[in-house]
Amino acid sequence: MTFLGWYFKEHRLGIGLFFLFSLIFLIVFALYRLPVEAVIYPVLLCTASGLLVFAWDIRRVWKKHRQLQELLQLPAALMESFPPETTLWDQDYRQIIEALRRQQSDTENRLNLRYMDMADYYTVWAHQIKTPIASMRLTLQNEDSPLSRRLTEDLFRIEQYVEMVLCYLRLDSDSTDYVFGPCDLDGVLRQAIRRFSTQFIVKKLNLHYEPVHCSPVTDEKWLLFVVEQVLSNAVKYTPGGGEIEIGLEEEETLYIRDTGIGIAPEDLPRIFEKGYTGYNGRSDKKASGIGLYLCRRICDNLGHRISAQSAPGRGTCIRITFREQKKTGERRE
Repeated sequence: MTFLGWYFKEHRLGIGLFFLFSLIFLIVFALYRLPVEAVIYPVLLCTASGLLVFAWDIRRVWKKHRQLQELLQLPAALMESFPPETTLWDQDYRQIIEALRRQQSDTENRLNLRYMDMADYYTVWAHQIKTPIASMRLTLQNEDSPLSRRLTEDLFRIEQYVEMVLCYLRLDSDSTDYVFGPCDLDGVLRQAIRRFSTQFIVKKLNLHYEPVHCSPVTDEKWLLFVVEQVLSNAVKYTPGGGEIEIGLEEEETLYIRDTGIGIAPEDLPRIFEKGYTGYNGRSDKKASGIGLYLCRRICDNLGHRISAQSAPGRGTCIRITFREQKKTGERRE
């Protein structure tokens, strides 16, 4: 409904009473055989005066409506300059709004404190658990047996999960330390490949990698996390004896292609959603649906674009397209 439609609907009682009273006077004058002009003339004068008053009131209400619409675009914390209160209802509604704002502010403060406490706890936990992990790794390095190799693989996955927890906590933190600059992409790839070297050997995977000689503008630490997550999925879902290829396409696009089990067509559009595991994840029973979600979030923050191409039984190809950064500053903890 238009503004004028709402306005006349709101004032329909007053308009209806005006015409009702005019009709009553007209009927009474007619019954007493008085000149009808004695009623029509005052009615016309009152109608003209009423139209002027209506025009002024419509302008006043329209101005108030616009101010309220502008306030609607602001966050609740900035809703301060309300229009002047002209009715008792205005005062009541403003008091209700202020009470809701105070309640919302208190709720947000409580939630923020709870989130900060939880983030601090898990951050401390993630750093503390690294000590026993390092101790266990040193212990396992002293012996070479099928059991020790299996435990080393499990320990490697635990380290990945700990890094994922820290990344998840830091992703929305104000202290996220993005430092943008030219990055040696080959150095990042070699670090990631070195971490998964044992997995390549155990599963007898063939790696095809040639130096890409590319230095995109990015944050090396966060890009390394993305590459490791993509490479982890490639190793995890590629059967023994399969192949993984890493290279660079045109327009500075890094690709990691595997010959794994692939992704179902109905799952492909949603693999970057938070918590979505798809058919493969439900079959594996261990997938969390967080890894690729974090990759997408990080790529968005870095100004990159990540995409996937896959088919069941024909492998998966993840592409990361680097773009020129608009961020020139840096944020440090």
